[in-house]
This record gives sequence, structure tokens and C-alpha cells, in this order.
Amino acid sequence: MSEVPVAAASPVKVVPGEVAEPLEDTPALCLSGGGYRAMVFHIGVLWRLYETGLLGGEDGISRISSVSGGSITAAFLGLNWNRINFTTPDVNGSFIPNFVTPLREFAGETIDAESVIWGVLLPGAVSDRIASAYDDALFKGKTLQDLPDAPRFVINATNVQSGVLWRFTKKYMWDYRVGKVEAPKLKVTLAQAVAASSAFPPVLSPFELRLKDSDFTPHTGDDLQRPPFTTKVVLTDGGVYDNLGLETAWKRHKTVFVSDAGGKTQTEEEPKRDWAQHSYRVLNLIDSQVRALRVRQVIDSLKLHATEPNSERSRKGAYWGIRTDIAHYQLSDALPCPHANTMLLAEIATRLKRLDDLTQDRLINWGYAVCDAALRKQVNPNLKKPDGFPYPKAKV
Repeated sequence: MSEVPVAAASPVKVVPGEVAEPLEDTPALCLSGGGYRAMVFHIGVLWRLYETGLLGGEDGISRISSVSGGSITAAFLGLNWNRINFTTPDVNGSFIPNFVTPLREFAGETIDAESVIWGVLLPGAVSDRIASAYDDALFKGKTLQDLPDAPRFVINATNVQSGVLWRFTKKYMWDYRVGKVEAPKLKVTLAQAVAASSAFPPVLSPFELRLKDSDFTPHTGDDLQRPPFTTKVVLTDGGVYDNLGLETAWKRHKTVFVSDAGGKTQTEEEPKRDWAQHSYRVLNLIDSQVRALRVRQVIDSLKLHATEPNSERSRKGAYWGIRTDIAHYQLSDALPCPHANTMLLAEIATRLKRLDDLTQDRLINWGYAVCDAALRKQVNPNLKKPDGFPYPKAKV
């Protein structure tokens, strides 16, 4: 059998042992990381997708792949999927009370600073305390088995030991080098999966999973299916390996929507010289360059579809980012989003730190507006223009 046809310019890489399969016709959605900034921005994105029927419709999004802060949003959506009316979209009666309001309440609480303090003072990892905070506020002990069968939710973390992606889904968790743990042996809470996916280094990382070697399905790992790789799994933020959550979506779907709320490393006149802060600065520079390269490859693949729709490198779909200038879409009726204003939102720190109500309003409005512009310009120009922002008084 031939390997998955991923070209050199593709934003994802070939995984040993994968085989070529026809790409699915239904779209996939990728939600990037970026702390609470990303979590709330993606609420606006999902709001617009819900209104259009692309989220939950018969031919709508069938896979949602997420990393880091995007995984908070995705996992909470998955947990509440069956409470939301997708047959007849009802924003006020269904979408807001079951998804938007609880997530916004969570965004009003700072959890990273307190978790770090208690992690220093008391036994236990900082990431365990983050998981407890997620569970107390959002997930209430629910597990991966409480996600819906469709669409498929994929929560991505990075395996520090193997150096590749670790995926959490309802059916299994998998690292192609270490192997696969399948239900019913898959006993991981949503809070644990999200904490692993959002274990931002260096402070919130690593997240450790304790497993049994016998939990793994035999012969499902490439070269590392043995202890300690199968018994003590050390994970960090999914964005370390795949900062847009692309891999699982790009290889399986012809149409991919990419929502990017990632940060950008700022200039520093006097970089810190102590080893800890200097190393952190260098790591951020590396991440910024990798993200920029991957974004360029995504955009190039989307552009290529117009001239070479059958190319292995091309994809249908759309990319939008928190740093996008909405004027670049050249839509005469796009919602008004001055670039100077939206860049202020893009500069919000990548933290799990409280966002006030007005900032949340503006982030949701911006995610909603830029998603709408991308969809109407790149996917379906016949989509009805929205009446206005979700929170009209706040604007962006």
C-alpha cells in the first residue's frame, strides 16, 4: 500500500505506516491555541459557523481538531453537542445558554497563576491543578467517552518522549510511535485531555499520564511500544508539535477551515540574559517561525486549489487569523473591523488569565466577523450577510 500523499510543501508530514485513503468530502475545522484569547475568539468563529449550518448541518463539519486554548473550546462544545439544536439553529435558545455563557463565565476566572503557586507550595504538578480547575468549572468528571460520535473531536497534545503528536479522541488515544489505547481501556477525563493539550511550556508543562503497558493494543506502535513510553507518558502543549491542529484534518479532508488565534513574538530591545528567560524567548522565536511557515503553506495550498483542484497539495476551505486584516478579503459588506482595533485583541497575552466582559465581547465579535468574511469570500459567496455583531455595542 502506498503512503499518504503529502507533498514537501504540505504543512503536515508523512507518518510511517499511514496508508493513502480517499479524502473525505465533508469539511474539517482546526482550532489553534492561544490561551483564553484563543478560547474566546473561537467562540465567535463557532457562532458564525453555527448560523450558517456548517456546524452541525448534514454536510457540515465532521471533524474538529484542536490544540491548546482551542481545545478548551472544542472539548466544551463536544461535551454539550447534544444539547444544542442543530436541526433548526437557535442562537439565543440553544447555542448561547448551552455553550457560550458557561465558557464565558470560565474566561472570567484566572486559573494559571493560582495553579502555579499551589504547584510550588504543595505536592503535585501544576498541570494537575489546571486539570482540576477545568474539571470543576467545565467538565464535571466527564470523560472522552462523553464526546459525540459525530463530529469527531480530536484533542492534540505533544509527546515529549517520542517527539510526535499524541491524539485524544472518543475511540482511542494514539501516538504512532508508542501505540494506541482503545475503548474500553481508554479511561481519560476531558479535563486531563485538555490540560495535556494546553500545558504551555515552561510553566504549565509537563502533563503526565500514568498507564499500563497492557492498556495498549498490541503492535499498534511503530518503534516505542514498550515501558516507560507506555507506562509514564509525558505530554506538553499540542502547539509545540502542531500549532494549528492541522495534521489529523489535513490528511483526511479535502476541505479544511483553519481558525488561527495564535500569538506572535514581539521585539525586545533588551532581551533577558538569564538562562530561564532567555531560553523561553528563544523557544518563542522558534515557535513563531514554525507557525509563520505553516500558515504560508496552508494559504498556498488553498490558493492552489483554484488552478490545480486535483493536486495532492491543494485543499478547499479557508484560513482566518486573529491578526488578519479583514480589508484583505475585499468584501464591500464585511463587518467593520478596523485593523488597529483587532491587532490590540491579537496582542492579548497567551494566558489562562481573566478577561473582562468587554474584552470577551470584542474577541467574540472579531472571531465572528473574520470567519464570516473568509467564508463569504473563499467558500460560499451566496451566504447571507449577518445582521451585525453578536454584541453590537462592543464592536471590536
